[in-house]
Amino acid sequence: PEHVTLALATARGGPVEEGNVGGGTGMICHEFKCGIGTASRRLAVDKDDYVVGVLVQANYGVRDPLRIAGVPVGQYLRKDRIYTDPKLIGDTGSIIVVVATDAPLLPHQLKRVAKRAGMGLARMGSYAGNGSGDIFIAFSTANAEPFKDGKLGQVSFIGNDDLDGVFEATVQATEEAIVNAMVAARDMQGEGGHYAKAISHRELVRLLKRFGRYRK
Repeated sequence: PEHVTLALATARGGPVEEGNVGGGTGMICHEFKCGIGTASRRLAVDKDDYVVGVLVQANYGVRDPLRIAGVPVGQYLRKDRIYTDPKLIGDTGSIIVVVATDAPLLPHQLKRVAKRAGMGLARMGSYAGNGSGDIFIAFSTANAEPFKDGKLGQVSFIGNDDLDGVFEATVQATEEAIVNAMVAARDMQGEGGHYAKAISHRELVRLLKRFGRYRK
């Protein structure tokens, strides 16, 4: 409980720290050092503008299927594989994805949004292995007033036919947040001398250029 109290007391606005911070300190994804990552998208529904933000604690995946911007990065960056317990085969990690939006959505719509986070993982090369325990949650900051006690409330919500933009934003932001978690992470040595190597920025840029996917 004291950790929750401290986190709430020190919460602040501005850019979110990424990489080897907080719960992301011990995270590994696609056999690279990973951690916390964030990304967001703006979208318009009719005449109103909204934001979809995603925060990930990335801890999942094996090397070979890794794709970044559609490039099969994992098939080329095969060095510096992280130590793995021989008893643990395949994808045994679990990523946490939190989707936040100010778009007015109902609970069943937020459930649909949360499911789209899995598509962002798939774009990165995740296949949600048998040993993977991925967690996706989504919430909206809209409609807070009607839920106060002592009065009849009314809520607003986006119609189902207009949710495509929210779904697309969720998929894109999830994918980008994982990439940000990877590139923000730094090498780390853990217990028993096991070494977790972060992805090489230079090698990643080289591959993206090779496949015509790099833009400054």
